Amino acid sequence: MEEPVQERSPAFECPVCGETFRQNSQLLEHQMTHTGEKLYKCSDCGKGFKQSSKLVRHQRTHTGEKPYQCLDCGKNFSQSSCLVRHQRIHTGEKLFECPVCGKSFSQNSNLVEHQMTHTGERPYKCPVCGKSFIRNSRLVIHQRTHTGEKPYQCLDCEKCF
Repeated sequence: MEEPVQERSPAFECPVCGETFRQNSQLLEHQMTHTGEKLYKCSDCGKGFKQSSKLVRHQRTHTGEKPYQCLDCGKNFSQSSCLVRHQRIHTGEKLFECPVCGKSFSQNSNLVEHQMTHTGERPYKCPVCGKSFIRNSRLVIHQRTHTGEKPYQCLDCEKCF
């Protein structure tokens, strides 16, 4: 009787943590997580990356390439994860629910920010007057009350606000 063919187990094991890989190239890339070594360098700005895929993604900031397109509205994105997050606008899908009040959000970052309304946490504090905010963007707007900065200008009357 013929023995069943057994699936080959991963042949390359990391000597540091024991994680196994099917290909030596995968092991070599993984080992950089332990050494902190960044083999993949951006030729435009010199920034280093541990994974070639992260370098490719970064290089799109220089080229402006946005290969992922929303089929609903035509908007393009440089990362597939950004497209997936964007598509929730069209589907109305809200995966992130507040355990306190049940309110749902399409992005985890919005849920985290919302949860601060329950805890009272306001991590962004004005160094001038001490007023605190949930969002850094609100602090930046507030700080203009101290500096008098008016960064926007009306195209019709040229008044700044």
